[in-house]
Amino acid sequence: MTEPFARSARSTVGIEWELMLADGETGDLVPRAPEVLDALGEDAALERYTITQELLTNTIELTSGIGDTVAAAVDDIGDAIAAVRTATDPRGIELLCAGSHPFAQWYDQEVTDKTRYHSLIERTQWWGRNMMIWGIHVHVGVEDVSKVFPIINALTVYLPHLQALSASSPFWAGERTGYASNRALVFQQLPTAGLPWPLPDWAAFERYLDDMISTGVMEDATEVRWDIRPAPRWGTIEVRACDGMSTLPELAAVAAFVQVMVEHFSRMLDDGVDLTGIQPWFVRENKWRAARYGLDAWVIVDREGTQVPVRDHLAATLDEVAEIAVELKCAREFAGLERILAGGASYARQLVVAEAAEGDLREVVHHLIREFRAGPTLRDHLASLSVGGRPDSGSA
Repeated sequence: MTEPFARSARSTVGIEWELMLADGETGDLVPRAPEVLDALGEDAALERYTITQELLTNTIELTSGIGDTVAAAVDDIGDAIAAVRTATDPRGIELLCAGSHPFAQWYDQEVTDKTRYHSLIERTQWWGRNMMIWGIHVHVGVEDVSKVFPIINALTVYLPHLQALSASSPFWAGERTGYASNRALVFQQLPTAGLPWPLPDWAAFERYLDDMISTGVMEDATEVRWDIRPAPRWGTIEVRACDGMSTLPELAAVAAFVQVMVEHFSRMLDDGVDLTGIQPWFVRENKWRAARYGLDAWVIVDREGTQVPVRDHLAATLDEVAEIAVELKCAREFAGLERILAGGASYARQLVVAEAAEGDLREVVHHLIREFRAGPTLRDHLASLSVGGRPDSGSA
């Protein structure tokens, strides 16, 4: 089959952010997304952003417009949050985000009344009903379809870095899992989810789609749920590996990292450099290590099997591509990555709160609510951020 890849401006950015709806008193999830969207009316589908339902009625998804910069896309998300607040605040509904809810149970949740969601649950049964997971998706425009799979394959080396930075699901259904990102391992249980197949080019992807559609595994390319996938309709590479980010500045930082790395690899291709990935078995091991240990993981970074702390490899990578961040006008958002390295990812903060509360996970939820609501605005955060002598240039 032929799968067209849309024309897209190079290194433009789009962001999707899945948010939980929780009761302001108990912290438990509430199935009120339909009510919130009804209250928003036309505000839920404005030109610059959209607010939509997801698989479960306890979730809304915010989607930015196409941004020339990360800041433009994040501004859309910020405006969408403000719009949602006009419906949730009067109803006592709080917003929060993490890869999982610390204590909610799957059997208490309601599935959104849409045919595609009911079909998914019918096929996947218990695993589908357990998809109490929240994430972010970052789209980056790619101007030439021949670049798509070389870049995807190169990005798989950095999947553990993205997973470790965003890890925010150390609890599941009231239990401490021992994993920084339990979500990463739950999500891959769905058919067509998990690591991308190491395909060489677009023609191989079309053959993959033909096989999967002809055998009834999927209906179209939108059902490819890889950790990194092409999005043919938009002409983008979409990174889906990350847990839900708990704050807006952290979302901006990870989006900047994705944008910069895609542009970095695109430039290498322009210069005639062959992009070299690592063996698929190393990629799989790295995913598990990042899910288990987060920013304390050691990762395999080359075909020879060299192993280094993910923090060290990430720091070296940030130095290597910092100038691209300046050129893409996302240097200040990009510098937020060092703030995560210094202060810890969300999973670590949640564990500290749980320990201080003697295991009371309601306190973890209220911590996440406070972080989401009362944390510094992106503009205030970026204005005050000064890390490691990075140039204070880029987007406002």
